[in-house]
Amino acid sequence: MPLNLPNLLTWLRIILIPLFVGIFYFEKSWVSAANQNLVATVIFVSAAVTDWLDGWIARRFNQTSAFGAFLDPVADKLMVAAALIVLVQLNRVDAIVALIIIGREITISALREWMAQIGHSRSVAVSFLGKVKTATQMVAIPILLYHDAIGAFDSQFVGTWLIYVAAVLTLVSMAYYLKAALPLLWRQE
Repeated sequence: MPLNLPNLLTWLRIILIPLFVGIFYFEKSWVSAANQNLVATVIFVSAAVTDWLDGWIARRFNQTSAFGAFLDPVADKLMVAAALIVLVQLNRVDAIVALIIIGREITISALREWMAQIGHSRSVAVSFLGKVKTATQMVAIPILLYHDAIGAFDSQFVGTWLIYVAAVLTLVSMAYYLKAALPLLWRQE
């Protein structure tokens, strides 16, 4: 495992997950509910920013590695799954929405692994639709984590609609990837 800044930032995202989840279990006398929401939102947004930053640094300073390429999406999926599970527990997201998003991530990760093993990883490379899905959920999740209204901005209402849009995009992008892999699936014995 190359020890470079991009990989350290990825490890930082993974290390932040227990703190992110744990913030909601702190004694209310330590951290109020509003502050729990704020701290969790800041942690999640920081993780999203470091995700972008580690990729930029890796490409800019030629610090890419096979280990980093493996670990980065794992860290992303773990943070998103943790956030969705927390949001389900807080009754801010329907369980079916979390199941759709998490299930798609597991399915597409497995599909990508299989496609790489048979030498067709480019067939399921990240698509524009996948990027739009990711952007939508990365906006929806912090809004739902923050939860409190900001003036006339109803974060629960807006966040709920955005996460539903993300769930629909999740299904559409999964269908896109499965369609790309289908010809190869039929050829395998």
